[in-house]
Amino acid sequence: MPDLSVRLADSGDRPVLERLWLMFQHDVSQFRGLLPRPDGTFRSERLHAAFHDPDWAAYLLTSDADPVGFATVRGLKDDKRVLSSFFIVRGARRTGLGLRSVREVIARHPGPWEVAFQDENVPAVHFWRRVATEIAPDAWTEELRPVPTSPQLPPDVWISFNA
Repeated sequence: MPDLSVRLADSGDRPVLERLWLMFQHDVSQFRGLLPRPDGTFRSERLHAAFHDPDWAAYLLTSDADPVGFATVRGLKDDKRVLSSFFIVRGARRTGLGLRSVREVIARHPGPWEVAFQDENVPAVHFWRRVATEIAPDAWTEELRPVPTSPQLPPDVWISFNA
């Protein structure tokens, strides 16, 4: 089993998370028709919030000191947390690191959780249903919700559970 470290990111980690963010957005662009801005970057408001808003947190995921992904969480001050962004680099997928990372991030913030993903992203569909089943075996729900800022897009799938 690969080594895993999940830690709260600090300002020194920001350049690494920004690079991982580009890979994440590139992956998501396939399902949302996103294009980079003229400078080659993607919008990164959620990543910015994770470093500057006290209601958000960013986690850096590493294996043997190598970055393998990140997670951003919002709603730390609310009744419900949202796993706003979650990414594992392709070379670390299907190794168990993703599931272990999610479990650890969620364990740091017990209570109700929500996760959104795109139904067209078949690997994500399988992954998030597995996560929900492992964390809350018979006590999770799934629903479709419109994308608030992009009504022309297919709705997101939202999974809700308690941890």
